[in-house]
Amino acid sequence: MSLLETLNQDMKDAMRSKDKQKLSVIRMVKASLQNEAIKLGKDTLSEEEELTVLARELKQRKDSLHEFKEAGRDDLADNLAKEIEILQVYMPKQLTEEELEAIVVETIASVGATSKQEMGKVMGALMPKVKGKADGTEVNRLVQKHLS
Repeated sequence: MSLLETLNQDMKDAMRSKDKQKLSVIRMVKASLQNEAIKLGKDTLSEEEELTVLARELKQRKDSLHEFKEAGRDDLADNLAKEIEILQVYMPKQLTEEELEAIVVETIASVGATSKQEMGKVMGALMPKVKGKADGTEVNRLVQKHLS
């Protein structure tokens, strides 16, 4: 089942159960997917493009969550944490730190990088492999750790 079909089914379920927050998040994701399709001039998005949109929405919420916690706005932070939880359901299974580290080490070896100056080359080769399965900040941290 495609992501859009899953979202439509979950949206109906959320309406039936009167789960307003889940319904709101699903509608927002659907709107983001439709906007991306329009922007790209397509009728439907590929799985990778859908994943990119989902990852972007998730990252925006995680960044906002961090800001709200720093500002002491626990009410907004709790709300965002629930939204993140809802969005995580649609993301692929996240890599464990060990799995991610193994991919980082393998990629560094395959591109032949030896210093931090070659970080861009490593990240360019690495990100397509872990897209949607790992947080970019975590990937960046591990690459820096292994290149130093």
